[in-house]
Amino acid sequence: MLALPSTRLLLLFGESLPSSRLPNVSRKVWGRTSVRFVSQVNPDNGPLTLSSLGFKSGFEKTNKIKADKIERLDVPSEAPKSKVRGVGSNGIKTVKTLRVKKSLEIESAPFSVKSFSELGLPPLLLERLDTAGFTVPTDVQSAAVPTILKGHDVVIQSYTGSGKTLAYLLPILSEVGPLKKKSANGESEFEKKKEIDAVIVAPSRELGMQIVREVEKLLGPTDKKVVQQLVGGANRSRQEEALKKNKPAIVVGTPGRIAEISAAGKLHTHSCRFLVLDEVDELLSFNFREDMHRILEHVGRRSGADPRGSIASRRTIMVSATVPFSVIRAARSWGSDPLLVQAKKVMPLEAVSPSGPVNILKPTSGSDSSMRTQAALQSLPPALKHYHCVAKLQHKVDTLRRCVHALDAKCVIAFMNHTKQLKDAVFKLEARGMVAAELHGDLGKLARSTTLKKFKNGEVRVLVTNELSARGLDVAECDLVVNLDLPTDSIHYAHRAGRTGRLGRKGTVVTICEEPEVFVVKKLQKQLGIPIPACEFTEGKLNVIEED
Repeated sequence: MLALPSTRLLLLFGESLPSSRLPNVSRKVWGRTSVRFVSQVNPDNGPLTLSSLGFKSGFEKTNKIKADKIERLDVPSEAPKSKVRGVGSNGIKTVKTLRVKKSLEIESAPFSVKSFSELGLPPLLLERLDTAGFTVPTDVQSAAVPTILKGHDVVIQSYTGSGKTLAYLLPILSEVGPLKKKSANGESEFEKKKEIDAVIVAPSRELGMQIVREVEKLLGPTDKKVVQQLVGGANRSRQEEALKKNKPAIVVGTPGRIAEISAAGKLHTHSCRFLVLDEVDELLSFNFREDMHRILEHVGRRSGADPRGSIASRRTIMVSATVPFSVIRAARSWGSDPLLVQAKKVMPLEAVSPSGPVNILKPTSGSDSSMRTQAALQSLPPALKHYHCVAKLQHKVDTLRRCVHALDAKCVIAFMNHTKQLKDAVFKLEARGMVAAELHGDLGKLARSTTLKKFKNGEVRVLVTNELSARGLDVAECDLVVNLDLPTDSIHYAHRAGRTGRLGRKGTVVTICEEPEVFVVKKLQKQLGIPIPACEFTEGKLNVIEED
């Protein structure tokens, strides 16, 4: 307990306390913290650039050497006075944020790449990307791919639909599976290695299946067995048989099923080199707590190995559209000196200084609220139009139908908060001649897969669902999102809205609410800093209502 106060004093006031004055129990911790602080956030080292991270144009791999961190202790250091604690008139401690000497952002120029070939990917993978129709990397891919290839643990944060999945799949496929770079003698070592090299964890079956499809698209039909899907709701025995028979290099699944098969001794991941936590903010929920604990303890760890060394032996990649305090805290605990990767920006996670935990279930104010708002803003696709329409409860579904016709939307996702209401909404839409289907967690795997396939093929025009599909449902053609029920907060609004306007496409978000709920929409508008004007659907058109 004595180690924590000493560390805080050093960070807050920038003082260098003699180690002789510190208790023995805190000297070791002080040394470790100092190494990490100087090497990551030293303002005198100038802005963080690609060259400062050790990036070069070729494809190469660098290992993290602990001695390099120790040598950096000789660099003159001055703790940036980014926080000053004071006591207000009410006796409550407040935190004022001051300007740090130099920006930790990477300039946009180094990430303005025009092709995937500039990111140092192996030739065979570049061919598969071209075949799959991927030509120009997105901003977040340009930043994330070289960072991961250089061996850094990362937290990838970018708006929904910006290409985050490919941002971590490309570095993994560069080193794992048949597409990886060849050895010095020109031969691939994939055939010799029959171990699991990468584990990708997703909070929902839909997201897990979507990731598998992306991997299979790049691998091609001949190498599909390289990736194995382990999601709940499917036959566990068949999954275990496939693991034994196919010996995949990449495993994608949900926390419960991965932990279950691992506990049964059928999933060996101690030598795994990559651990990806997609939608990590969802994986931190209480429901996944025990399963995530087992995964983190076994993936990339060898029995009897030093705990810190075993963490460093794997690369931990965390992905989310939002990065609240809980994600930052988890990244610091689970990763090894992780970097925060955003579009055209890479910075040490130490540079992110949230004031405290974010509780989205309770009203918050001050810095917590602003941090949550900033996270929601960052996750919103840029090319969206937002509207709200007032309707009585019994008329909401009919308003949805008129909305679809007025906007001539071909691919619509409608959100409701309660599963029991979905079937009734679908029945009303189909009674008016509109092809609709429901999607929720109570459906079996086959029914869900069939529904999603029909929706993506255009056989179903309106997909009525709940929060389950707010994460991981990737339908590029979706041009309209409708909230039949209000989302719980701005972050959930952003995740729902992110189902449309993907990869720079245009999209529309319409929230249908009752008169007493309009104040909630106004609150969302203020928090997100975006216009959500009132509208109505008359004569087959969307008409914006001008407010006095």
